[in-house]
Amino acid sequence: MRKLLLALLLAASSQAVAQQERIAITGGKVVTNGGAPIEGGVVLISGGSVERVGPAGTAVPAGYRVIDANGKWVTPGIIAGLSQFGAVEVSGVSSSNDLSARQSPATAALMLEGAFNPNETSIPVGRIEGVTAAIVGPSPGRSLFAGQGYVLSLADGTTEPLRPRAFQYLVYGERGASLAGGSRPAAWIEITNALEEAQRLLKGGAPSRDQSRDLRLAPEDAQALTLVLRGAQPLLVRAERASDIRQVLKLPRMYPGIRLVLVSANEGWLVADEIARAGVPVITLGMNNRPDSFEAIGSTMSNVGRLAAAGVKVALGVPDLDVSFQPRNLPHYAGNMVAQARLPGGVGLSWDQAFAAISRTPAEIFGLSDMGVLKPGAAADVVVWSGDPLELTTHAEQVIIRGVPQSLESRQTQLARRYQPGRERTQLPEAYSR
Repeated sequence: MRKLLLALLLAASSQAVAQQERIAITGGKVVTNGGAPIEGGVVLISGGSVERVGPAGTAVPAGYRVIDANGKWVTPGIIAGLSQFGAVEVSGVSSSNDLSARQSPATAALMLEGAFNPNETSIPVGRIEGVTAAIVGPSPGRSLFAGQGYVLSLADGTTEPLRPRAFQYLVYGERGASLAGGSRPAAWIEITNALEEAQRLLKGGAPSRDQSRDLRLAPEDAQALTLVLRGAQPLLVRAERASDIRQVLKLPRMYPGIRLVLVSANEGWLVADEIARAGVPVITLGMNNRPDSFEAIGSTMSNVGRLAAAGVKVALGVPDLDVSFQPRNLPHYAGNMVAQARLPGGVGLSWDQAFAAISRTPAEIFGLSDMGVLKPGAAADVVVWSGDPLELTTHAEQVIIRGVPQSLESRQTQLARRYQPGRERTQLPEAYSR
């Protein structure tokens, strides 16, 4: 039995190595995220990593499969700064949605990777659009603390998150006030009470039992929050209103170990200098310009540009479960940030800033130092595009994750072929014959 198990492991290992081809991508416009694009550059991939990025004319060693990228763009893969990949199939169907635990006695201790479904249909949809990795976060249930999210590689065949328990997610503002009992002061005392409980555990104390029932924190939740206080996990806090953001910025001062990340922050531009001085990054969609709530009256399409101009590190993600705001559209959202800079009175991003916001910057925020860039030693997550990836008509022609070329198939492409126009009715399933 041991010999059989060893043989199976060796076979699986050999298969994985075989899939990681030696690849040379030549002739494209190479975006490294570490300097000016290289016209006609050469990217060498070996062993799942980028071996070399060279100028036009760089010799390709023997044994490399060549991908001709003449007239195309070559970039690091897209990293979704916040998403729901693998945790929800249909948001409106509770049995397929594991983002929120509305009746669970646990809150901060919840680990979203326990629900990860590698067969969830949005994963290949994102992959064929150039998304190679994603930050996946929960939604709040009965408490402000939603639990712990994960980092996911979208490589075909992935069965486990790349980094489980990657961060803690918390909501403040209007949603937090509602969950805490109806006001922001109630939300704030719930947050600080939970962190004080975790602080007590860190100092070797026992969980407190002298609180009211509503404020008592489960020992598992307090233990989970010690990771936040030690800086082992970033704390992602969703806040929109400028005054709410200013309040949340107090947390790192009160608890110096906290690595705070703001989410959404639609009025962030109003306090951009304060966010920058605090060294706190922001993950936002950047497409909200309507005052659709009292906490977002100051929403503007120039929010991202003004934050970046103040020196804030900004990544793009999709914080909301809105079917129109999908991670596959992140290059288009980044392109809108570039367009915003060209409008009279608008403040947006340069092309380099916009592309970094959907690749290098989310990697930096979560300490993924080998992702989001093309340089020797970086993970070989590479996309060959038909043109400028921030243009609407561009599509991904080749997607390579960790050195392995990926299938550009999804349920949607398969259905499109199955029901393509011109097929005889006799070829359709029985349900479609009448």
